Amino acid sequence: MRVAIVTHVVRHNDGQGRVNHEIARAALDEGFDVTLVASHVAPELLAHPRVKWVRVQASRAWPTNLLRQQVFAVKSALWLRRHRTEFDVLHVNGFITWAQADVNTAHFVHGGWARSKYYPFGLTRGVWSAYQFVYTRANAVLERWAYRRSRVIAAVSRKVADEIRASGGEPIERLDVIYNGVDTRSFASATADRATFDLPADACLLLFVGDLRTPRKNLGTVLHALKILPQRVHLAVAGYLPGSPYPAMARELGIASRVHFLGLVREMPTLMRSVDAYVFPSRYEAMSLSLLEAMAAGLPVVTARTAGGAEIITPECGIVLDDPDDANALARAVQQLADDTAWRQAMGEAAARLAGQFGWARMAAQYIALYRQLAGDATEPVGSARDIAQTAVSGGHSLQHADTP
Repeated sequence: MRVAIVTHVVRHNDGQGRVNHEIARAALDEGFDVTLVASHVAPELLAHPRVKWVRVQASRAWPTNLLRQQVFAVKSALWLRRHRTEFDVLHVNGFITWAQADVNTAHFVHGGWARSKYYPFGLTRGVWSAYQFVYTRANAVLERWAYRRSRVIAAVSRKVADEIRASGGEPIERLDVIYNGVDTRSFASATADRATFDLPADACLLLFVGDLRTPRKNLGTVLHALKILPQRVHLAVAGYLPGSPYPAMARELGIASRVHFLGLVREMPTLMRSVDAYVFPSRYEAMSLSLLEAMAAGLPVVTARTAGGAEIITPECGIVLDDPDDANALARAVQQLADDTAWRQAMGEAAARLAGQFGWARMAAQYIALYRQLAGDATEPVGSARDIAQTAVSGGHSLQHADTP
């Protein structure tokens, strides 16, 4: 079979890029020919004899991501128009190209974020806010076009699937849910080492991972909750730091000595095994890879219903808040974990068992089955996880057939 995948990057250290990296590897293992239409591809994939890289670049001379993404979309579509007959299946990711696709993985729904009551941007709130507003609205229109011209949409969570259905417009031909995967082995087998990150040995240590330049990830509420919590509770923060307002916020709140900004962290399994709990009250998320990684590392999680991934969290392995901005509720949840070591450890063990149901191999196998079905090589419906959160803790295995609206 001949498969083309269109995405900006295909590599391990990128959320969407990691998903496509695992799909490409699985396709190669099945003997498929894989063409990657992308700006960056991991060297280990390029070394494979059945991989072809079509390099599509958008110069940094274009002044914004919105324009650079449009350049990529046009260039990739022009190439695909000339070569479309060379592929049995064309797989894209959201609105990334003007070419119509067989499979479209929905990693994010800009329309859903724009409809959220937590959406903070507007045209009259400054230049940066106005740009974010235009960026979101433009992408909401473009992704709606892309999703409704794809043979199958693969949503990365039920939250995403529901938001696509709610976006209106033309009817969707077919909508599946295929959850992202996680490298369970690496996170489960890592060894704790706080000294590597210069973290206090005797603190009850929380972890936050995410983009530190956007209010969407909601580190601000975590910092306000930390101010309420006892001095023995500390917070480690991993993410790109330049341009972030949060170090200054921590100083203003008087908690700077309890907040450890680590910057970008390469040894994430080691870091996650070194802390006591994971906090992630994101105001909007499709399906967080870091949430799955934390669970795989055996961490209890505190998140919010607005975060994709909350739908798989059971009371045995985490706490899901109704309001991501409620710092008092977040502080109470963390306090419960900090005060009861045995309960916290039991939740972490349950989280690890649940994460074991979301390995990369399972995710990739679902995409391979979908490719075969679309190419006429299989007749059985593609499964995705139905009620997986309810069955995983007890060791069950439950699959869902493709959703149809």
